Amino acid sequence: MVESLKLNFSAPRRGLPPKHFADLTDNERIDKLAELGLPKFRLKQLAKHYYVHHTDVVEDMTDIPADKRQAVQEALFPTLMEPVKTTSTDDGETTKSLWRLHDGTLLESVLMRYPGRATLCISSQAGCGMACPFCATGQGGLDRNLSTAEIVEQFRHAAAAMDAEGGRVSNVVFMGMGEPLANYKRVVSAVRQITGQDGAGFGLSQRSVTVSTVGLAPAIRKLADEDLACTLAVSLHTPDDELRDSLVPVNNRWPVEEVLEAARYYADKSARRVSIEYALIRDKNDQDSRADLLGKKLHAALGSKVHVNVIPLNPTPGSEWDAAPKARQDEFVRRVIAQGVPCTVRDTKGDEIAAACGQLAAEERESA
Repeated sequence: MVESLKLNFSAPRRGLPPKHFADLTDNERIDKLAELGLPKFRLKQLAKHYYVHHTDVVEDMTDIPADKRQAVQEALFPTLMEPVKTTSTDDGETTKSLWRLHDGTLLESVLMRYPGRATLCISSQAGCGMACPFCATGQGGLDRNLSTAEIVEQFRHAAAAMDAEGGRVSNVVFMGMGEPLANYKRVVSAVRQITGQDGAGFGLSQRSVTVSTVGLAPAIRKLADEDLACTLAVSLHTPDDELRDSLVPVNNRWPVEEVLEAARYYADKSARRVSIEYALIRDKNDQDSRADLLGKKLHAALGSKVHVNVIPLNPTPGSEWDAAPKARQDEFVRRVIAQGVPCTVRDTKGDEIAAACGQLAAEERESA
């Protein structure tokens, strides 16, 4: 069933990015090195520079033969992302970066610093094909899937930035542009590299990675069978099919009950609590009755293996969608908790720098 996603949610084909170190298996990397006249032990050296020191500048890798560095750079570490714009807020604690890819495609990532930790919000696609009407990325449509390396490079750039600050990226959330499970194979490969240990990746704990989805039920089940310890986040946004069909159009294919059954399967397989994302929208999905229904359905489907994150909507300019008032938000949370389901309001950052997914890219396209 997951294979059918390729037919229904595949990205338009554009110029593929050049193959990068992060796109290749170890055997493919060794073959590349052999083509350059280098022995396979050089792979371990390159992996250490890339995954441990967070660099792709081969000229600075003094343990690589000087006469081979340029060839290695071109063959294994082509430039995939160029910075276009960086904006900061929260006294510099939140940084949103806009990147231009090799084919002109625009990509966003957000680095959020908190006391003692830093969370990177990462994109899995350029644009998004899920067409949720309150999301800036969904309004812009899907450009293409990102390659594995284009996903991984977002992490490396952020890790290098945190190195310069004397810190580290401690958490990764796949909540940027795109539907991660519609780019399934590359996202899983990126997760394995972000979390790989002993030279096989950046060494982040799998428990520190969250993969978000709007509810591609077969892909949720497939992800459960990967035996990862990542957190699954389901962007539910309403507990009833009638409204969700319009808020999250993929619900017409996989309704709420089926999504929650898949989420339960993931929770059981991973032994991880599922996070339910709920963007609270004024007069759309913020009613008492929906809070009550949400709590009841989640308690029945997931028991103690669930937590609700209420997200104050970050509205896009000119949109009919707006955040629910604070009093409504508080009552919504209270009513969900009353049904026996933990529920908190997510700390929002970056409102004044167009931090909602897709806003910065949309502004750049409009100004071009």
